[in-house]
Amino acid sequence: MRTESDSLGPVEIAEDRLWGAQTQRTLANFAIGGSRYRWSRPVIEALGRVKKAAAIANAQSNLLSDDIAQLIIRSADEVIEGKLDDQFPLGVWQSGSGTQTNMNANEVIANRANELAGGEVGAKNPVHPNDHVNLSQSSNDVFPTVMHLTIRLAILDRLIPELESLRGTVAAKRDQFAEVIKVGRTHLQDAAPLTVGQEMSGWTAQLDGVTAGLRIAEAGLATLTIGGTAVGTGLNSPLGFSGEMVAHLSEQTGLEWLVTPNHFAGSSAHDAVVAASAALRSTAAALIKIGNDIRWLASGPRAGIGELILPANEPGSSIMPGKVNPTQIEALTMVAVHVFGNDAAVAFAGSQGSFQLNTYKPLMLYSTLDSIELLADAVRSFERLCMAGVDINRDRIDTNLANDLMLVTALAPHIGYEDAAHIAQDAERLDISLRQAAIDSGRLTADQFDAWVDPAAMTHPDLPPASD
Repeated sequence: MRTESDSLGPVEIAEDRLWGAQTQRTLANFAIGGSRYRWSRPVIEALGRVKKAAAIANAQSNLLSDDIAQLIIRSADEVIEGKLDDQFPLGVWQSGSGTQTNMNANEVIANRANELAGGEVGAKNPVHPNDHVNLSQSSNDVFPTVMHLTIRLAILDRLIPELESLRGTVAAKRDQFAEVIKVGRTHLQDAAPLTVGQEMSGWTAQLDGVTAGLRIAEAGLATLTIGGTAVGTGLNSPLGFSGEMVAHLSEQTGLEWLVTPNHFAGSSAHDAVVAASAALRSTAAALIKIGNDIRWLASGPRAGIGELILPANEPGSSIMPGKVNPTQIEALTMVAVHVFGNDAAVAFAGSQGSFQLNTYKPLMLYSTLDSIELLADAVRSFERLCMAGVDINRDRIDTNLANDLMLVTALAPHIGYEDAAHIAQDAERLDISLRQAAIDSGRLTADQFDAWVDPAAMTHPDLPPASD
């Protein structure tokens, strides 16, 4: 063990740990939830990037010597590369400003820098966690900056690629079955016909829509509040520090970052994070709709709709031999429901800013990242283990179409709505085909029925087909 001190006095820390007194106090004071709530690699990486950029900017302003700045940069690079992940033991349940997480980064980077300089861990010499690593910064601007960095990069790098890949797989199925005519369904009841391709085009359009929404949301996260320090005034940071920080972070990540137009909103209101979470909720809603359509259409295989055939990935029952269930869709929709819960937490937390600070930051970051990671994983699994293997049951589709009483809709322009309705009702009551009921009604001939009731024509082939 070694002894380190902070403003409250000495603290005992294991010798092999690079964190300092404040991190150790946090471990003792916030033993809530266990390791499942620890910060993930992207959060730690973002902390390293902010501290590296700050060291460069502070050196450019002559607030740090080149020697101190280089030690901080080398240490921060190790954080960015994942070499010090085991030195970040904290998680979501802490101060609502994220102060302890910021100090965890300051302490680890300072102690590692002192090691690199040949000094002692815990000596705070030549590099001090507050005076040097946290120079020109506050937890109140560092943590919101980490929030935007991490969430935006996760949306761009993790979730959008998976959604675009799924969209491509659905589009391929749409094109493959573009000309297959089937029963439409509204209110879970038989309706006018459409093609399988048209039905699936609705799914691709939904995926396009939510992906566009995510792109709007990630663009809203491009503004950073770093440089606002404690309350948004920029106290203790040099003139131009915000601009230097976003320039260095842009260079590090290859993305354009901008200074927030108002630092006071930047630390007290996290509307961009709330909007990003809402976009994730919309994504989840679309995935539930698509997933439910597919499992309804695949229901059966004999006593349900049975128009789609899903891959058989594993036995579905411990008691019913041979049963296969739509398990990938069940996993996908459970994840989506979980995302709804995360969004409710983020929305409420986002409403709780008081004056110059919102103290729900860690919860907002954790919940939003949780939604992104779960959605990305679930979409990938669903695409590869379900959607890619979806096929159609052509016989069932044709049988259902032949029995579709709503083909009578094509007769309405010729014989009127009321007479067409009577024909459909007679067919259902007498359990005969729509064609037979129409002929028996005396309202039209067999030739007229065959000419007017053309399922292919009813799918509007004169319109441009849904395509890319």
